Amino acid sequence: MAGAQVKTWLAPVLAQRRRLRRWRRQLVIIFAVIGPGLITATVNQDAGGIYTYSLAGAQFGYLLLWTVLPIALALYVTQEMSARLGVATGKGLSDLVREEFGFRTTFFLMLALLATNLGNILAEFAGVAASAELFGVSRYIAVPAAAVLLWLLVLQGSHRSVEKIFLVGCVFYLAYVFSAVLAKPDWLTAAYHTVRPTVEWNASYLLLVVGLVGSTIAPWQFFYLQAGVVERGVPRVRYWETRADLLAGSLSCAVIVFSIIVACGATLHQAGMVNLRDAADAAHALRPFTQYASALFAFGLLTASLLAASIVPLSTAYVICEGLGVEASLNRPFREAPTFYSLYTALIVVGAGLILLPGTPLVRIMVLSQVVNGLLLPVVLVFLLVLVNRRDLVGEWRNSSGQNLVAGATAGLMIALAAILAYWGLTGLPGAK
Repeated sequence: MAGAQVKTWLAPVLAQRRRLRRWRRQLVIIFAVIGPGLITATVNQDAGGIYTYSLAGAQFGYLLLWTVLPIALALYVTQEMSARLGVATGKGLSDLVREEFGFRTTFFLMLALLATNLGNILAEFAGVAASAELFGVSRYIAVPAAAVLLWLLVLQGSHRSVEKIFLVGCVFYLAYVFSAVLAKPDWLTAAYHTVRPTVEWNASYLLLVVGLVGSTIAPWQFFYLQAGVVERGVPRVRYWETRADLLAGSLSCAVIVFSIIVACGATLHQAGMVNLRDAADAAHALRPFTQYASALFAFGLLTASLLAASIVPLSTAYVICEGLGVEASLNRPFREAPTFYSLYTALIVVGAGLILLPGTPLVRIMVLSQVVNGLLLPVVLVFLLVLVNRRDLVGEWRNSSGQNLVAGATAGLMIALAAILAYWGLTGLPGAK
């Protein structure tokens, strides 16, 4: 009788333990799957990107929300192409461009990406400086400390350990979701503009559309993602895990972009505060509306800037080393990949050093880096499209017609917008704010 009572008493406890074990197994599976896809899609919401999204909300309210879903779709399709190319060939994107198009083409591509990414790196350290100052820490303390921390992180860790730290950092992007909720937006109006496109034919609007695409789908992402997939050694039979990772990253990116635009549209736009100097200015401007949203916005900016200030130099080092045909791997010690680690170190030093110089035009650097991202994107997409449709390279893993349509439309749209903006640049900018 006593034994039966003990079993009855223990039954719910044992059932709870079984449920906990199932949840633990599911979490292990989830964290085993997610990786480069979530990192590249989420961390690309960096200081320059956050400023661009904030400016979109401040200047146009909810009107640009309709771009979030198609950009997220284009992000998933284009990143999936890059990851599939890496799994099918076992090579990074720069490696393939050099082998298939020659060193001269690769050299000019490397120069373009180096110039663009240097602007991005400056924007990341500008974000570190500005967000730290919002918390009362001088940039002359925060920036050098961040540079040393990021340098040690990469030089002392393996690819997997560095990846885990980046994944933990991605969690802090939820600060923007909370900021949007605390801003108390008109959710019905926001939902309406998310599904109903509203286009204004003026330079400010179209420039922000280019910036939004360039902020969300940056050229460096493809190089970092493909290198990460190759370093992981993802087998073809487990490629579904990478697709799940990419889908999670694209959805996460959409939620972050949506939240930032909504937070600024519900507050700054309604108050007529349409001119922002940088992303930190957006966090500061939120204070009269809600103190907590402002603090969360600033915290999200600091986290995003730190992560991107590490990943963008890594991506640049991958691009150049793969293009030159030298060793590029986080799993190798410094003596086996000296060029790779030296480039990473140089980019960190230059990016952090220039931000500390007085008179550096931070705002112009941050905006132009995102626009240049958008202008360089179709060039990288063309290379990617050609490579991923080569039967001799990927066999049956070639693109479907739908994938070619989405990627081609993204490249074509960016080329068309670039042509319009170039024309207006020569003839005058109508409707500029």
